[in-house]
Amino acid sequence: MKIVVIGAQWGDEGKGKIVDYLSEEARVVVRYSGGANAGHTIVQGGETYKLHLVPSGILSERTVVVLGTGMVIDPGALFEELDTLTSQGVDWEGRVLVSDRAHLVLPGYREMDRVKDAERVQPLGTTGRGIGVAYAMKASRDGIRVADAEEPAVRERLDAQSRAYLEQHMERLRPMVVDLVDFMAHTSPDDRVLYEGAQGALLDLDQGTYPYVSSGYSAAAGASLGGGIGPRQIDRIIGVFKAYSTRVGNGPFPSEFRSADDSGLEDLVREVGREYGVTTGRPRRCGYLDLVALKYIVRANGIDGLALTHLDVYDTLDDIKVCIAYETDDGVVDVFPSSAYLLERCRPVTKTLPGWRERIGRVRQYDELPRAAREYVRFIEEYVGCPVDLVGVGYERDQTITRVDPWTRS
Repeated sequence: MKIVVIGAQWGDEGKGKIVDYLSEEARVVVRYSGGANAGHTIVQGGETYKLHLVPSGILSERTVVVLGTGMVIDPGALFEELDTLTSQGVDWEGRVLVSDRAHLVLPGYREMDRVKDAERVQPLGTTGRGIGVAYAMKASRDGIRVADAEEPAVRERLDAQSRAYLEQHMERLRPMVVDLVDFMAHTSPDDRVLYEGAQGALLDLDQGTYPYVSSGYSAAAGASLGGGIGPRQIDRIIGVFKAYSTRVGNGPFPSEFRSADDSGLEDLVREVGREYGVTTGRPRRCGYLDLVALKYIVRANGIDGLALTHLDVYDTLDDIKVCIAYETDDGVVDVFPSSAYLLERCRPVTKTLPGWRERIGRVRQYDELPRAAREYVRFIEEYVGCPVDLVGVGYERDQTITRVDPWTRS
């Protein structure tokens, strides 16, 4: 069975935790896009693991993880991350593979990334990790793939810094490299395979709030392109979202909290939810749960079930607002606009739901959640037309309530 897990917002939804939770049953976890600009935080047994390139399934001892074809990989950053995992007691040797068709991020790309963004009239607020440059080089057919990195004709067109960088890392990388299509063809139909997306679908190059998007594919369809399988082989798609919304960097965010009228809600959510970038450390922009955007992503990706995270962040509130439509200069709309410029002018239309004012971190059965928390979930399900199968009530792996086992075929 093959399951795809994507972010259903602007990233930072808790995909890492959900992938880690589901990977206990998975033989293989494939991350199909993105690069070191992504950041996943996993808390397990009181230990915090911060991942950028390595798929989240690495913490499951029997799981093989693959950096897929759609990724852009900085080998130096990869080995730094793997060395950190070693220092934290994670035995990853022989369990981390790299697609030979993935592209490489070279040293000069970082500075090119920062310069390019600074030159824009409206900067995107990139992480400066060279990811956009690597994807641009890929699209212009000037990129360097893992499979070609040691070819003399390729080395000849690189500068001395890049050649030295590859010589430094390729020997260590070489044993990890696989033909991903062939690798997947040799998995059993009974094997459980998890495909992990990067960022969120609202940052997808085509589905997202262009031009304020990432350079890769964050949507579910990317699992086929970057994961070595055909689209008909995907059995289930899970979208992960938080009980509220966040965004990093520039771009439209219609449900963003306004300091004048949110009564300190932004600070509460940011501190309780630890809403600081894993990669950059910068504070995330926070806002009401945007159900208009969530419904759009559910429809655009054919999401079968949702995973709701950070529900516990709202434990102390008397009431909770959600965004159910946008007010524009031409009236109220409840369909997600294609234009980022129009979206910038949208103002949230909210509905207020009762809070539960009760700590839910120890709850493990859905029926034991406070009634108001269950009503919050029910309202979301009815609005977006998709069931919430998993509910996260804390950072730890075991703080996940399973309503429907995603590995069960319908």
